[in-house]
Amino acid sequence: MTCAACVNRVEKRLARLDGVSAAVNLATGRARVTHPPDVTTDELLAAVGRAGYRAEPVVPPVSPPGAPPTTPPSGRAQGDHVGEDRERLLITALLCLPVIVLSMVPALQFRNWQWLCLVLSAPVVVWSAWPFHLRAARGLRHSAATMDTLVSLGVLASFAWSLYALFLGGAGDPGMRMPFSPFPSAGGDVAHVYLEAAVGVPLFVLTGRHLEARARRGTGEALRSLAGLAAKEVTVREGGEERRVPIEQLRPGQEFVVRPGERVAADGVVVSGSSALDLSLVTGESDPVEVGPGRPVVGAAVNAGGLLLVRATAVGADTQLARITRMVTEAQAGKARAQRLADRVAGVFVPVVLTLAVTVLGFWLGAGADPQAAVTASVAILVVACPCALGLATPTALMAATGRGAQLGVLVSGPQALEALRHVDVIVLDKTGTLTTGHMSVVRVTAVDGGVGRDAAIRLAGAVEQGSEHPLGRTLVSCARRLLREGPLPEVTGFRATPGHGVAGEVEGHRVEVRVPGDGLPRPLARALAEAEAAALTPVLVRVDGADEALVALGDVLRPGSFRAVDRLRRLGLEPVLATGDREATARAVATELGIAAVHARCTPQDKAALVRELKGRGHRVAVIGDGVNDAGALAEADLGIAMGSGTDVAIGAADVTLVRGDIEAVADAVHLARRTLATIRLNLVWAFGYNLVTVPLAAVGWLNPMVAAAAMSASSLLVVANSLRLRTWRPSPARSAAAFRKASRR
Repeated sequence: MTCAACVNRVEKRLARLDGVSAAVNLATGRARVTHPPDVTTDELLAAVGRAGYRAEPVVPPVSPPGAPPTTPPSGRAQGDHVGEDRERLLITALLCLPVIVLSMVPALQFRNWQWLCLVLSAPVVVWSAWPFHLRAARGLRHSAATMDTLVSLGVLASFAWSLYALFLGGAGDPGMRMPFSPFPSAGGDVAHVYLEAAVGVPLFVLTGRHLEARARRGTGEALRSLAGLAAKEVTVREGGEERRVPIEQLRPGQEFVVRPGERVAADGVVVSGSSALDLSLVTGESDPVEVGPGRPVVGAAVNAGGLLLVRATAVGADTQLARITRMVTEAQAGKARAQRLADRVAGVFVPVVLTLAVTVLGFWLGAGADPQAAVTASVAILVVACPCALGLATPTALMAATGRGAQLGVLVSGPQALEALRHVDVIVLDKTGTLTTGHMSVVRVTAVDGGVGRDAAIRLAGAVEQGSEHPLGRTLVSCARRLLREGPLPEVTGFRATPGHGVAGEVEGHRVEVRVPGDGLPRPLARALAEAEAAALTPVLVRVDGADEALVALGDVLRPGSFRAVDRLRRLGLEPVLATGDREATARAVATELGIAAVHARCTPQDKAALVRELKGRGHRVAVIGDGVNDAGALAEADLGIAMGSGTDVAIGAADVTLVRGDIEAVADAVHLARRTLATIRLNLVWAFGYNLVTVPLAAVGWLNPMVAAAAMSASSLLVVANSLRLRTWRPSPARSAAAFRKASRR
C-alpha cells in the first residue's frame, strides 16, 4: 500500500464479506479484521488479493504459554525491502543527476546533449519506475486507481512527449538548446523535451518514500523496544539445582533466579532475597522499587542489587510486558474521526484527479493553446496530487504518541480514548488505591468487653478476608498472619462479597462479617469510630454471629504525587470529584488535604455509576479513575475510564487508559499528551488537504513544472511524518508542575 486510496480499497473489499469489518493502517501495513467464525482466513486473504494486494496472516499477539511477547512487524522482510529500495534509489540518482543538471543549466548543454539524456532516462523510466508501473497495472486490472497510477501516468506522459519532441518536434537537432524555467513554457518553433520531469518524478518519489519509510519506522521504535525487553533465557531452580533454559520453557509456579544486572524473566513473587528493581523501561517509574519476600515483581525489570529467587505467576503473553505491548499494538490500529473522513475523501481522490487531468488537457487544447503547454499542465496535475499525506496523517502521529505514552507509563486503547481525553471536563477519583497508596496498616483495634477478644476478632476477620481483593481486606489478612506465626489462617466457606459494603463467610462454625460500620454501635466502638474518623482513618466493623465484636481502624497514606496531580488536573480545566465507599468524615479529610470540593462518600458501585450518569446528564464529559472491582461499573459508564496499573484486571479491562506506573500524576501527563497528539493530527490533515487545494489549481493553470511538482508531492508526505515524529520527544514539563505545586502549597 502506498496511499490512503489503497487503504480505502482494501477496507471496502474486506467489508463486502458478510459480517466482516476491517481497519487498515497505512503506517504499519497491517489490518485488524473482525469477522464471524464461518469466514476463514483464506477467504480474507483472497478478498485482499481481489483488491490487488498480497497479504499474509501475522503472528497473533497471544503467544503460546511460556513464549515471550511477539515482536511488532519490523523484521528481516521489511529490512530486505528497505535495502532493495535503497539500491534502486542510488542507481536512479546516478542516472538522473546528469539529466537534471543538463536540462536545468543551458550553459552546460553541448552538442547532442539531449540524446545522452534520452539514453540515461530510458532505464529510469522503465526500471526505476517499474514498481509504480506494476502497481498501477495491478490496480487497473482490478478497476482501481491509486497514487501509483498518477506517478506512472506522469512519468510515461513526460517520456512520451519527450520522444515526440525528439523524433517529430525538432528537438532532436544536434545543436538544440533548451532554457529551463520552474514554470512550464510553451510556444516556439521547437518542442521542448521534459526528460528532467520523466526522471525527476521517480527520483523524488523514491527519495520521499525512502525517507518516509525510515521516519515511519522511527514512530514505532518505542513499541519495538518494549517487545525487545523480554528475556530470552532464564535460570530455573529445581531440586536445589540450577539450569539455564530458553524462556519458552518457563511455566507458572516454577522458581527462577535473578542475579544482579539481569532482567526478571517473567511476572512473579519474590521467594527469597531482597533488591531494588529498575522499572523505568517497563512502566516509566523513575525511582527503583525495593522488593523482598512476598512482594510482586514485573517481568523485564532490571535487578539493580541483590540475588532474588522468584516464583513465576505469569509467563509469555500473560505478563504485564506482553499486555502493554498488545495494548499499544491494538491502539495503533484505530482511527480518529478525522482520519475516517480523510479515508473517505481518498476513496474518490485519485479518480477525481485523473478526470481533472483529462479535463485540463482537453480545455487547453480546445482553447487553442500549444499542445506542449497542455500536456505539461496535465502531467503536473498527475504528479503533484498526493493522497499519501492523507493516509499518513493519523497513523504516524498515533504510533509516535502511543509509543511515547508507553514509555511514560500511560497506555491508551486507541484514538477514541485520545479524543475523549481531549474533551474531558470532570474527573471522578476513587480514594483507596488511587489517591492513596492502598498499602493500609492496622493502626488501632478496639474490642467490646466480654466478646471474643481483640486477637480472635483479627484472626476471624483475616480468615474471611482471604477471598477479597480489596486493599483493606489484604491488610487484615497480613495483620492476622502476623498474629498467627504458628500456622495458616483457618479456611473460609460460603464467602460472599458485597461491593461497597463488605464481606462475609463461615469460619470455624462462626458467621463472620467485615463491613462498613453503621449506626447503633456499642459505646466503646462508637467512641473508637469517632476517633478514627477524626484522624482520617478508615474504620471497619467485625461482627461474629450477628454481634458487633471489634472496630479496626486502618490507615492509608496519600500517594506522593496526589496533590500535584489534582492541582495539575484543575489547571488543565478538569473539575476533580472524589467518590469513595469510605465514611463521610474520612472522605472529607482526604478531600480537604487535596483541595477537592466535591465529595461523595459511602458510594456503592451502583452509586458511582449513577454519579457518572448524573454528571453526563448535566452535559459534562466525565472521566473516572479507579483500581478495584467496585470501580468497574463507573469506568465502563464514563466517557473515559482510567485504571491504575496496580489495580484489578476487571478495572483495567473496563478502562480506556491504564496508568502502568501506578502514579496518578500520569493522568495529567495523559491529558497533555492527548491534546498534543490531536493537535498534531489536525495539523497533519490541514497540511494534507491544504497542500492539494493549493498545488492542484496551480498545476492546472500551468504554473508548475512537473519536476517541481514531483518534489513538492514527495515533500508533503515527508512533512506529515516529520511533524508526527516530534511526539517521540514530547515530555511533561516538570518545572511547570513543581512551580504549580509550590504556589498551591503557599495557598
